[in-house]
Amino acid sequence: MTDDGTADTLAAMGPRLRTAREQRGATLTDVSRTTGISPSTLSRIETGRRKPTLEVLLQLAKVYSVSLDELAGTAPVTAPGTAPGPRIRTPQGTGGDKVVLPLTRYVGGLHAHKHVLPAVDAPPSRPRQVSHDGYEWLCVLYGRLWLALGEQDLVLSAGETAEFDTRTAHGVANAEPGGPVEYLIMFGPQGERLRPRTRASGSRRGPGPRRSG
Repeated sequence: MTDDGTADTLAAMGPRLRTAREQRGATLTDVSRTTGISPSTLSRIETGRRKPTLEVLLQLAKVYSVSLDELAGTAPVTAPGTAPGPRIRTPQGTGGDKVVLPLTRYVGGLHAHKHVLPAVDAPPSRPRQVSHDGYEWLCVLYGRLWLALGEQDLVLSAGETAEFDTRTAHGVANAEPGGPVEYLIMFGPQGERLRPRTRASGSRRGPGPRRSG
């Protein structure tokens, strides 16, 4: 048995591991080939359905070039205008470090995160795309976010949202130089989605990704 603090820490590691993997453009199969851990085990760890062992965490931390403190959320890192939180390092050449702040600590179900992309000095290249099971809802809080969704390219400003099936290849980047971008993400594994109870009059709902603002 673990105390509440330990259980919360283990539950929050799954989303951080998923974020670290996606930011390196790696699939579950890629990581499995490198570590010898089966894709199904990796998936269950990322979605909170299985607790990672220390041996597994050490392997994944090495592959993703992150520390155990960062995965546990105990690294003392802050970003301008944000609360202290874990930092997941992005690959070189992407404009610096991305800060990921998990907002939920339970196992399974919908998970929420706040992401902060640092300011860039030049217009970015098209974001690297990944795909995986699940469904995602995204809302920009500050700045302008470039969302590359399949063949589409969307630039979202503060207050605008997008939602999409994450089996569609997707990636994000700071859309323009000058400042950071802050946005919220709600992610549901295995296609779990938000269930709105109210809807603005006259709004339409069609197939595929949706954007509002």
